[in-house]
Amino acid sequence: MEQKTITLVQESFEKVKPIAPAAAEIFYGKLFELDPELKPLFPSDEGAMKQQGNKLMSMLAAAVAGLSNLDALIPILQDLGKRHVEYKVEAFHYETVGSALLGTLEAGLGDEFTSDVKAAWTSVYGTMADVMIKAAY
Repeated sequence: MEQKTITLVQESFEKVKPIAPAAAEIFYGKLFELDPELKPLFPSDEGAMKQQGNKLMSMLAAAVAGLSNLDALIPILQDLGKRHVEYKVEAFHYETVGSALLGTLEAGLGDEFTSDVKAAWTSVYGTMADVMIKAAY
């Protein structure tokens, strides 16, 4: 992975961190809009969904930080992929999650979601999802 890609993702995510709770809400709203059949895989309780949003943002923060040390990040992503099978996540869901993530970043970053930033996130998410899918299926 190119350093420029890593830098763009890490710098743009720093701008999302201050709005993490709102970003998580946007993400799940977009996810369920793109595929309403995913909703039953998540808690129906509002408080539990807030916790789920916190977990999402914490996981993203750790993964983004870990881009600087891929050798350490890959086993973590592999484990995460395997755990998602237990949550009834299918391989094709990763595409929907990627679309929801990009939509969330676009909403959260506004004009700062440039074509370069979008390309960087697309590359990074694709790589991470690929590692998770290969480990899980």
